[in-house]
Amino acid sequence: MFPTQRPRRLRRTAALRSLVAESSLVAGDLVAPLFVAEGVSEPRAIASLPGHVQHGVDSLRREVSALAALGVGAVILFGVPEVKDDLGSGAWNENGVTQVALRALRDEVGDAVVVMADLCLDEYTSHGHCGVLRGDGEVDNDATLELYQRTAIAQVAAGAAVVAPSGMMDGQVAAIRRALDGSGYQDTVILAYAAKYASALYGPFRDAVGVEIVGGGDRRGYQQDVRNRREALREARLDVDEGADIVMVKPAMTNLDVLSDLRRALDVPLCAYHVSGEYAMIKAAGERGWIDAPTVALEQLSALRRAGADFILTYFAHELAEDLAR
Repeated sequence: MFPTQRPRRLRRTAALRSLVAESSLVAGDLVAPLFVAEGVSEPRAIASLPGHVQHGVDSLRREVSALAALGVGAVILFGVPEVKDDLGSGAWNENGVTQVALRALRDEVGDAVVVMADLCLDEYTSHGHCGVLRGDGEVDNDATLELYQRTAIAQVAAGAAVVAPSGMMDGQVAAIRRALDGSGYQDTVILAYAAKYASALYGPFRDAVGVEIVGGGDRRGYQQDVRNRREALREARLDVDEGADIVMVKPAMTNLDVLSDLRRALDVPLCAYHVSGEYAMIKAAGERGWIDAPTVALEQLSALRRAGADFILTYFAHELAEDLAR
């Protein structure tokens, strides 16, 4: 007998496949990570992130305007200062590189694109860690929270609509929420890097921001262990209870199980960060002709949406938005 159930019927044409697709991906689902460097007049290419640059303020404005025209939903800024110190004081300096860039983007695009600011100290510290170091070389959690509060206020005053604490300090969301609310910024959104793993996939990003952990150390003492799954749900629930409006999973492709878990357990928006190493691997294999890089990128980002991500932070944002517009 011939089968009466024929799932292939729904795959026969592109129009049918589109009609019954269980998830979709549009430019508005994408967040573009952008690097802005102090003292830069012309964009500087980042070798390990093909197609990406360290922007000066002028080229940053042009890029964000182009992204807005393509319908990209948001951008997130990472600052690259000329001078670093032990505390990372450039992070909250009102004339620091990120704050200067935020004011420029507020003038350029207003609310046409959601402008986010990564909230951490590692780009600004001379030792490369995400917080203040104690005498024994360990990060001082509570002393770091005070600096996160100052940074959040500086970023929002400069024009950030969303602050994204990424340091994985205990209590960081509650501290930032208190500081913002106490300064009259109750409407500012907090996107918490809730499940951020101590991954080896961040190398190209660290090249882009010039971060090197002094002494060859790592961040395993405060970022999540890649072997753990349940811990991510605990972290995310804590962040939501402390006032996070959105939570993130990072890296994305190696944590699809975590994305799925958080989607089932939480009712807040969920972001996936398709990180620099994931981007660089696709690009490198594509350059060698081993894979069709644009198609693989679309496949991976579609998988993130399927797993439960409401939106995706990805280095493919600009080129994928162009492809989707065709």
